[in-house]
Amino acid sequence: MIVADTNLIVHLLLPGERTSSAQSLLRKDSDWYAPKLWRSEFCNVLTVFLRKSILDKHIIQGRMREALAFMQGREFETDYVRVIELANGSKCSAYDCEFVALAQELGCFLVTSDRQLQAQFPHTVFSPLQYLET
Repeated sequence: MIVADTNLIVHLLLPGERTSSAQSLLRKDSDWYAPKLWRSEFCNVLTVFLRKSILDKHIIQGRMREALAFMQGREFETDYVRVIELANGSKCSAYDCEFVALAQELGCFLVTSDRQLQAQFPHTVFSPLQYLET
């Protein structure tokens, strides 16, 4: 079981240079969770792809449906008191700390490429490569 940050979900569902790494993570551990915030962040990434004409509207809508189906039953509300405590005690945003708080609550690791999160929460946050090596 892992908490996957939004970028990891993006890399899994939108082909690119990090897709194979995300697929390897999924093969190792298919039990992915995220705070509900992931939806807005994923939608924002898709909007950027649409505005830059990287993908068209129909593909974007399909990818959003695919992401929602993949994450169905894997989304959680976070404890905002805990999120604020984590953000206040670190250099990370409250948005990022939602993922950390959920990982701590579930007793698992947050897997992300975000180096600042890795540095601020080394006992909770693993890079994809670190997690694949465990």
